[in-house]
Amino acid sequence: MEWLLDPFALGFQQRALIGGMLAAVMSAVVGVWLVLRGMSFFGDAFVHAVVPGIAASVIFGFSPYLGAGIAAVVMVTGMELVHRTTSLKEDTSIGLLFVGMLGLGVVMISTLESFAGSLTTILFGDALGVSRQDIIAQSVFLVVVVLMSLMLYRPLLALSFSPLKAKSLGMRPQLTHWLLLIMIAGAVIGSFQAVGTVLVFGLLVGPAATAALLTRSVPQMMLVSVLIGVTSVATGLIISYHADTAASATMAMVPIVLFFVVLAIRDIVRRIRSRALRSEYGPEDPDAPEAEPALLAAQHPVANQTSTQPTMAHVKGPNA
Repeated sequence: MEWLLDPFALGFQQRALIGGMLAAVMSAVVGVWLVLRGMSFFGDAFVHAVVPGIAASVIFGFSPYLGAGIAAVVMVTGMELVHRTTSLKEDTSIGLLFVGMLGLGVVMISTLESFAGSLTTILFGDALGVSRQDIIAQSVFLVVVVLMSLMLYRPLLALSFSPLKAKSLGMRPQLTHWLLLIMIAGAVIGSFQAVGTVLVFGLLVGPAATAALLTRSVPQMMLVSVLIGVTSVATGLIISYHADTAASATMAMVPIVLFFVVLAIRDIVRRIRSRALRSEYGPEDPDAPEAEPALLAAQHPVANQTSTQPTMAHVKGPNA
C-alpha cells in the first residue's frame, strides 16, 4: 500500500494529482467529440498554437491563461481567414498555422536567458509545480467545458452524424462547430500547466480513442474516457515517482500505451471468437452470429447503430 501512497504524501504531489485529474476530465470530455468528428489533427494543431501566447506571457509577465486564450483566438481566426479567402482545404490552413505558431513561440522563448527551461516547461508542463491558483483556474475551465458539453450534447451528436442532417433538424451546425472550438480551447488552456502544450494531446485523444474501442454509445464513451483519463494520471504519477521519470510525460504516455494494449486484446478476442463460431456453425453457415465480441464491438460509437446507440431521432432539440 505504501508503494501506492508514497507518491502523494507531500502537498505538491497531491496538487499534481488534483491538477492532472482536472486536466484529464476536461480533456476526456472534449476528446470524445474530437474523435467522433475526426478532428484529432485539429486538436494536435491547437495544442501547439497556444505556445506563442504562453511564451508572450513569460516574456511580458502576464497570465499564461490570457496569453493562451489570445493565441487560440488568433489560431481560429487565421483558419477562418484562409478558408474564406482561398480555395485551400481546412487541413492545409491547420497545417500552416500549426507550424507557424509553434515556430513563433519557440523564437519568442529563445530571446530569454532561461530559454531551455522555459521552453521545456511550456511544451512539456510541470505537473509537480501546479499551484492552488492553477487548480482554481482549472476548476473553472472544467465547469465551463462540462456545462457546454451537456448543453450542446444533441447538437454535437447531430453534427457528428452529418452537418446536413443537423441543419435539416433546425440546428445550426456552424455555430455548434465554433462552440466546439471554444471547448477545445478551454480544455487545452486549462490543461497545459499540468501536462504541457504538447503532451495534453495524449489526454485529449488517448482516453477517447480507447473508450471508442470499448463502448457502443456516446454516453458510455464519455464515461469510460473520463475514467481512463483519471486513472492514467494517477498511474502516470505513481510510475514517474518510482521510476524517476518526467511526471507530465509519463501521465500523457499511459493512455497511449493503454490504447494499443486494448487494441491488441480486442483483436485477439475477435480472432478467438471467430474461430469458435466457425467451429460451431461451420464457415458458410448463414445463421452464424457475428464474430464481434460484445464488450469490444464498437469501432465507432456513432457509426454502429445498435439498440443502445443513439440515432438521429435522439438529437432533435436545441437550435445550436
